[in-house]
Amino acid sequence: WVQLVEYGGGSVQAGGSLRLSCAASGSTFSTYSMAWFRQFQGKEREGVALIDSYGSTRHADSVKGRFTVSRDNAKNILYLQMNNLKPEDTAMYYCAAKSRRWFGSLSPNEYDYWGQGTRVTVSS
Repeated sequence: WVQLVEYGGGSVQAGGSLRLSCAASGSTFSTYSMAWFRQFQGKEREGVALIDSYGSTRHADSVKGRFTVSRDNAKNILYLQMNNLKPEDTAMYYCAAKSRRWFGSLSPNEYDYWGQGTRVTVSS
């Protein structure tokens, strides 16, 4: 069992940067694979990036070169550094946990625990 709380969202102009954080409590954070998802208005959640317990990462094509996922197991925090933000990045962002050390899927249905989300708004 793990509880997730996201923070760091907000409003920014196009080209700007934000860093999202996801604080985890409960079970051993380091044993979970973690991911970021986002949900556009009226759309289903889509995977943004994941990092497994070994530090291997995967980023969606739409954010490659702009977003970077990382984790600090000592602090139990997952990060998403978002650079060169675009208006089309405007969405609710969620972190999620999968109770497996190695995991490579960005399908939201396969994740076990979710945070409540944090909103990111990018203006042109």
